[in-house]
Amino acid sequence: MKMGLSFSTQIVSECLIPTPYGSHCVHVDTTNFSVTGKYEPDFDAGEMKITYGHPKDGRWDLKRFVLGMVSEQHGIPIFLQTFSGNESDKNTLRIIIEDLKDNLQSKEKVYHVADSAFYTKPNLESLGPQTFWISRVPVSIDEAKLLVKSDCSFSPCADDRYEYTEHRSDYAGIPQQWVCYHSKMMHKRQEKTFEKKIVKRTDSAKKSLKSLCGEDFACEPDARSAAEKWQKGHPGYLLQDLEFNTINRKAEKKRGRPRADEPMVVSYRISAEITVNETFIQKEKAKFGRFVLATNDLGLSPDELLTNYKNQGTVERGFRFLKDKSFRVAEIFLKKTSRIQALAMIMVLCLFIYSMTEYQLRKELEKSGKTVTGQTKKQTKRPTLKWIFFGFRKAREYTLSEGGVKIKRVTKLDPELWLILSLLGEGCEKYYT
Repeated sequence: MKMGLSFSTQIVSECLIPTPYGSHCVHVDTTNFSVTGKYEPDFDAGEMKITYGHPKDGRWDLKRFVLGMVSEQHGIPIFLQTFSGNESDKNTLRIIIEDLKDNLQSKEKVYHVADSAFYTKPNLESLGPQTFWISRVPVSIDEAKLLVKSDCSFSPCADDRYEYTEHRSDYAGIPQQWVCYHSKMMHKRQEKTFEKKIVKRTDSAKKSLKSLCGEDFACEPDARSAAEKWQKGHPGYLLQDLEFNTINRKAEKKRGRPRADEPMVVSYRISAEITVNETFIQKEKAKFGRFVLATNDLGLSPDELLTNYKNQGTVERGFRFLKDKSFRVAEIFLKKTSRIQALAMIMVLCLFIYSMTEYQLRKELEKSGKTVTGQTKKQTKRPTLKWIFFGFRKAREYTLSEGGVKIKRVTKLDPELWLILSLLGEGCEKYYT
């Protein structure tokens, strides 16, 4: 879709150049869309393939394509790219960043922000030191896992909901700054989830211990070793009233009581109860709410790093707009992949206009000190454009005939709607007058 990409990039550039938006942070993410139809493997084969992948809408029965999108810090989309339905985020995020650098030039320092799927050794090595990035570090990396679980002191962030501790890393051979954050809100959410997990884990541990207590062991050391192994595998619990009982059985399986001279087989069984290891539980809870962010800009402060990453939600909100059923822009009924790519471009351009308008309205409301009624029926300076659209649905156009001349009029525009039109500019006012 090189032609489509160039065309959409040109439109975005011409719209943003005369504005003070800037793009010191660009947020990169992907989603996928389901399509209907068979889409044979060789049909209209091009740069992307309509095929099965990991569905984010739960429709495993449908083929799909991946849409990659880049938004600047205010949520305005500035770049898009399409991929095959089974493409991995680890590859697509890097490709998007590389193509973005070729298409959009900026004189200011630009941070490319992505989630943990981006953070791999090949990706970091490929981008090199001249491309600044911010990413969440996956806890599957041993170094990050140790940092999250370490006993370290935290300093308060400017946002009092967070604390941080700094760490330097050379992961993938690249000097970078790691910052481990503690989120109070995340901590509370994880605690609630953890309490539910404890109940399930306790039931599972009791079943496991019951199975262990039903096993026969040849000697007491074997039984003791099995108990120790179970304890290591269940660190959240302690064995209480632990005993090793002897069991005498006849060597041959015969009915009746054993004779005095009949050979017997001695085995050992474990008997124990479990209780929750409160010390372990408290240590686990102390690590809740922690996550690690990384950047290759060693001069970026922890507060700036956190603020820049938190805006990653802007691109996710853009995806929600594209998939919002009330807008009906995400329904794909096209067969040729080239047309699907063209439709993807139009979808993102619609989001571009929507985001630009919403940002402009919010900026003018802040500037003028005025408010409008939000979705919760309260006054706000940050309304969603979707809610504003609902307000304008009551506007009606009618035609009058005066002296044989037909004149169009608009009615049901209350003072608040006129205020919104005035803030959006003369062009919007003229449309309704």
